[in-house]
Amino acid sequence: MSMKTTILTGDRPTGPLHLGHFAGSLRQRVALQNDCQQYVLVADLQGMTDNGSDPQKISNNIPEVLADYLAAGIDPSLTTICLQSSLPALAELTMFYMNIVTVARVERNPTVKHEIVQKGFARSLPVGFLAYPISQAADITAFKASMVPVGSDQLPMIEQTNEIVHKMNSLLPEPVLNHCKALLSETSRLPGIDGNAKMSKSLGNTLLLSADEETIHRAVNSMYTDANHLKVSDPGQVKGNIVFTYLDAFHPNKTLVAEMKAHYQRGGLGDRICKNELEVCLQELIAPMRERRATYIQDKGMLMGILKKGSERAHEVTQNTLREVKQGLGLPIL
Repeated sequence: MSMKTTILTGDRPTGPLHLGHFAGSLRQRVALQNDCQQYVLVADLQGMTDNGSDPQKISNNIPEVLADYLAAGIDPSLTTICLQSSLPALAELTMFYMNIVTVARVERNPTVKHEIVQKGFARSLPVGFLAYPISQAADITAFKASMVPVGSDQLPMIEQTNEIVHKMNSLLPEPVLNHCKALLSETSRLPGIDGNAKMSKSLGNTLLLSADEETIHRAVNSMYTDANHLKVSDPGQVKGNIVFTYLDAFHPNKTLVAEMKAHYQRGGLGDRICKNELEVCLQELIAPMRERRATYIQDKGMLMGILKKGSERAHEVTQNTLREVKQGLGLPIL
């Protein structure tokens, strides 16, 4: 990719990061940071959209997320890590965009619809939560990102962002905002360890990047395989088999995984061997991140220093975009 490619990703600091984050975009960020201008946003304001009565939860988890970033390989000298609430341009752009997006359009967003049901909001739905796709659009456009690494569940957000870009640019004398593309990983939506369609903190089916050996062992042991694979000699189903889904996502030896799949499907390969292979894989993947994280989390001053420095850099970038938009709209800049 060109050095000119600007990337924005981010996470809500509602808890430590897990394998779903790693598979969905975190390892892509590590790979892309050498060749692209990359910004990673700690989205504390969006974290508040469904935690408004518990702001301390968000505050407590900011250093936790930062430690996970560094442990996974995000390099602050290559990637600008910044805090959403320290960038006032994002909130101001959100307000501009809210006036060109209808409630009906936001309510049609399938990701929002699903999460409203999942969280049981009904009529207690916070306005901020309903509007968070607009806030995400402000984040992406403020940095003029042209590429956004996301899981497949976030594709409706990219679509809505581009609609906002088109509408906003049409109101300006000349285009200011960039359209963006989603960059999906090979595993864009990792199932939870319980087999649920998505690994999610709110569903309690995650495996943290800081998980200890025993937790990893129990998680793998609890995974569903093929309910009809009663004997080792029986042919087994690979599709929908969570163990093989995770092997596909994380095992470095793709040839071995392909051979295991073929063996399992024709019969003669037991679930225990498959789970053992997965456990070894996950233990080797998580152990170094867990060890690095344990060191980083001890120095919260260092972590917040990285965030402050990155936020100062991001402040200038986002304010420039806001200034261009306001000028285009004919609003005074005082």
